[in-house]
Amino acid sequence: MDLFSSIDLEPERKRMEELAAEIDRLNYEYYMNDRSLVSDFEFDRMLRELQDLERQYPELASPLSPTKRVGGEINKSFRQVQHRFPMLSLGNTYSIEEIEDFEARTRKLLDGKEFSYTCELKYDGVAIGLTYRHGLLQQAVTRGNGTVGDDITTNAKTIPSIPLRLRGEYPDDFEVRGEVVYPFDAFEAANRQREAEGEDPFANPRNAASGSLKLQDSAECAKRKLLFCMYFMMGPDDVILKPTHYERLEWARQMGFMVQPYIKECRNIDDIKAFIQHWDKARWELPFGIDGIVIKVNQTALWEQLGTTAKSPRWAIAYKFKAERVSTRLESISYQVGRTGVVTPVANLTPVWLGGTTVKRATLVNADFISKMDIRVGDHLLIEKGGEIIPKVTGIDPDQPRGGAAPTRYINVCPECGTPLVRADGEAGYYCPNSDGCHPQIVGRLEHFVSRKAMNIDTLGPERLELLYQAGLVRNVADIYQLERSQLIGLGADQSATIQDKSADALIKAIQQSREVPFERVVYALGIRYVGEVGGKKLARYFKDIDHLMNASEEELAQVEDVGDVTAHAVRQWFDRDEHRQIVERLRQYGLQMETRIEHGDNTLDGMTLVVSGVFSRFSRDEIKADIEHHGGKVSGSLSSKTTYLVAGEKMGPEKRKKAEKLGIPIISEDDYVALASGSQAQS
Repeated sequence: MDLFSSIDLEPERKRMEELAAEIDRLNYEYYMNDRSLVSDFEFDRMLRELQDLERQYPELASPLSPTKRVGGEINKSFRQVQHRFPMLSLGNTYSIEEIEDFEARTRKLLDGKEFSYTCELKYDGVAIGLTYRHGLLQQAVTRGNGTVGDDITTNAKTIPSIPLRLRGEYPDDFEVRGEVVYPFDAFEAANRQREAEGEDPFANPRNAASGSLKLQDSAECAKRKLLFCMYFMMGPDDVILKPTHYERLEWARQMGFMVQPYIKECRNIDDIKAFIQHWDKARWELPFGIDGIVIKVNQTALWEQLGTTAKSPRWAIAYKFKAERVSTRLESISYQVGRTGVVTPVANLTPVWLGGTTVKRATLVNADFISKMDIRVGDHLLIEKGGEIIPKVTGIDPDQPRGGAAPTRYINVCPECGTPLVRADGEAGYYCPNSDGCHPQIVGRLEHFVSRKAMNIDTLGPERLELLYQAGLVRNVADIYQLERSQLIGLGADQSATIQDKSADALIKAIQQSREVPFERVVYALGIRYVGEVGGKKLARYFKDIDHLMNASEEELAQVEDVGDVTAHAVRQWFDRDEHRQIVERLRQYGLQMETRIEHGDNTLDGMTLVVSGVFSRFSRDEIKADIEHHGGKVSGSLSSKTTYLVAGEKMGPEKRKKAEKLGIPIISEDDYVALASGSQAQS
């Protein structure tokens, strides 16, 4: 008998539909009309209520629920899909003369017919196609080779500007094309976060957007805050009833798609050239990258007459902006030391105007980059921005004489503390190993510790931390918790960071409140190399308290999901240092949270370590992992002799099964797991 057959679920179904509709409406107003109709708190409350209902009644959950926006599904491989309509590439040109030739050729082919053009921005992102049936999103596919692409539907659902269900009137079965871009503000925020976690920054928004769409964990894709800009509708003529491309875009906007307003209907070549010239200068004012302009014949009925080449339509062309590049003199090379000790060479340049800003500095990446290009002080370097927002050195200006200086010798001691630099095997950069005596490393760790995603002591900004350091009040993160009000008042007189009575009170209060920050964020705040926000959470939840984490072997650390050998080695090295253990003990004495506060429904899985693999019917991968922790168990990312059970779902790889059998680890099904968690014996 069906468990739910005797239960009236109509009230729950109705409530879930109401919540989904309201959240969809609020999302539409926020992302399409820039209107926030409720507080973040109220929005999150509704989303949590819907998530709770979907967990309780999974058979009522819609695959297009707005909860899919936050992600959580794991996709180990991306199925290849053949495009129903080939994704042709556009012919490109960097020449206004070739645009004139295109316009003249089009007029000749159309032989006196009346027509116009649409001019649009050419987004610097990743092209995808979205299929909709009966107003619902069915599939999202990357361009691939134009004929076959990857199915990225799960990740696409996390992008708020991709409607899961359409509004108003729409064709019954059609496809839209568009570009996924990484907005500059979100891209910069992501790079700041990566650098704070000791990871390399993304090279540019376009590559970062492409990589985001292929992330296996859709929850990580959701964090990237990508944007989908729609630019095309595909379908049979009897389905797409609008006679011009411009009208189709306006119709798509009414359906709920984000169609950027930077579109113009142009009558002749002069209008086209004016549009290109405007955006060649104004592109730097946009919140995302573009690399050109797309010109299309507006009247769709004429497209068939104009036809296509083997790769490109004859009714459209793309004018690409030349990557903005300038030449400027390298005045000197300086070296910056980050909080993890990595040393980055920086080019100090004769100030030059580039892409809407004055550029004075640019990264020289590392020693290998300088050596390969033979960069010397006095050289004129070529600096580009293109569609990127970070200036980069692309070479030496061949039209300028060499600077005449001797070849650059990369420094071999830390520019801050004089300690000999170290270069680890397999790493491109040098770093300073004097972590406890090097000023920028110390202050960098302090800044990381108090940051919002760590201990969130927001009253301690960089200036105040520097002030406390110079005054000798703070030398490590534990010192923050022994600060007294009397020490703070008046500190930094005649400086912008001066601390007065009220700000001293606020600072002490913020420090006290940080004692309630969860253990997982304390682990992240310690600033261990390679341990980011997610890594801190995984380590805290696996080991449960600081003592088990602090004393874990490298092998045990590597068992934690998403913690590899490199991170495990870094964690073990960090805790092996007596001074770090002393800091941890002091933080414990000052009342910081040193154990997880997961509220277990019971402890039926206490002492057990489970590995989860495959696809499950009752749970998503994240849900079953959370359920294991809820019952007091540990989740590991790899099998070892210490694994208690392998929970096997559908499509589990044969290698996992073979390894479990070799190690003698019991393999249990999803039903076995449910029985085990409820207190019954699992079947091996």
